Amino acid sequence: MWKQWLIAVVLVAAGAGSAVFFLAMDSSSTEQAGEEPRASKVSAVAPRLQQVRDEIRSVANLKALNAVELTTEVTGRVVQINLEPGQKVSQGDVLLRLDDRQARADLQVIEAQLADARRQLERAQRLRSNNSVSQSQVDELVTAVSVAEAQRQAARVRLENHRIEAPFSGVVGLSDISVGAYLQAGTTITTLDTTDRMEMGFAVPERFVGQVRVGQSVIASSPAFPDEVFRGELVELATRISELSRTLSVRAFIDNPDGRLRPGQFMSASLTLQEREGLVIPEQAVMIRGDDKYVFVAEDGVARRVSVATGSRMPGLVEITSGLTLDDAVVVTGQDRLSTGDRIEVQSNDQAIPENRFARTVES
Repeated sequence: MWKQWLIAVVLVAAGAGSAVFFLAMDSSSTEQAGEEPRASKVSAVAPRLQQVRDEIRSVANLKALNAVELTTEVTGRVVQINLEPGQKVSQGDVLLRLDDRQARADLQVIEAQLADARRQLERAQRLRSNNSVSQSQVDELVTAVSVAEAQRQAARVRLENHRIEAPFSGVVGLSDISVGAYLQAGTTITTLDTTDRMEMGFAVPERFVGQVRVGQSVIASSPAFPDEVFRGELVELATRISELSRTLSVRAFIDNPDGRLRPGQFMSASLTLQEREGLVIPEQAVMIRGDDKYVFVAEDGVARRVSVATGSRMPGLVEITSGLTLDDAVVVTGQDRLSTGDRIEVQSNDQAIPENRFARTVES
């Protein structure tokens, strides 16, 4: 029985060997007949000129141009309140008033004392003309008038401190205070922020410091408003570079007329260093091997490898600073399996270079 199995295995091996032999012979015959390998199908596009921006992108934080926590300076009971969260107020508007009856009474007492001191001084000055009183008595009365005037001024300040006014125009924050509440001196009643323009702070890497200057354009975006772009201008540069992060702190003003941006909000900031016209291609066309960057171009149905130097990057695009011209046909698909001299068949691909979405947003 085992002999039959052995014979069967030998026959199968012989058949396989024959098949391999005939396939090799057929391949050799094909090569000898001079048939060329099939051309690889690829897509190619020509580079194009486009506005290119050198940008610095960083995470930024928003602050109000003016921001304050409003607190009481005296103790008292709330008799009037005008604190609606989100309400816009003007400088000098009364936001809260405490019971000031005692302060008014104290001011009246001091004013009466001042009036009496002035009358005594006037009488003493008349008597001094005929030496009926001494000069020292007149001097004492002069001092008494001055003290009374100072006391009146202090009483007026105490009276004014019973009213909390807006120190600048802005937007009122949240408040838990209600009419009738008894407040101690130093109690925080609300916040007040100026939000028509916002201050945006972020950091610039040290290597870009020489290119940064006041007045440069700043673009900002927020996840809270994904389809919107906020524009601003660089207004301040720090005088020192951080030794820890090796960055320079900068500040920009961002317009916020609708008040949608809020203090403390995180933003994505983009600082435009310069703009120029550059040659761009789809970033998928660029191949990287170590320090070498290259693309393949199509020339008369043959692929040719070309080393390139890249510049700025944009969504889906990369700037080529050297190595290509507008007349080159750059391979954008199928280039990962190509070598110089390979035959290629170029297929049309009108959508190979996408629109620069970032540029379009900025220019809108």
